[in-house]
Amino acid sequence: QVQLVESGGGLVQAGGSLRLSCAASVSIFRFNVMGWYRQAPGKQRELVASLASSGYTNYADAVKGRFTISRDNDKSTVYLQMNNLKAEDTGVYYCNSVRMNFVWGQGTQVTVSS
Repeated sequence: QVQLVESGGGLVQAGGSLRLSCAASVSIFRFNVMGWYRQAPGKQRELVASLASSGYTNYADAVKGRFTISRDNDKSTVYLQMNNLKAEDTGVYYCNSVRMNFVWGQGTQVTVSS
């Protein structure tokens, strides 16, 4: 069973930056379109960024131009660089494939103070 472990969250002021990491227990990124999701308080989990094995990326409109998804296949790790953070970026961030076929990790909390 693949385990996904997210890290890198924290408390940051609006305009600040964070870099999230998602480590997988086995190498899965070459064969899956990976995504970063977030769940804001009281809201459903949403996909904010995805990265295909080809390198193609896609972003939700709300984060386009501010977030960058990348991966290191050798380290089985996917990253989310988040710049110019806004209060509405607050939430728990998770990674998974876009098919959501792996067990969810515990996520990492991002809190942006305005």
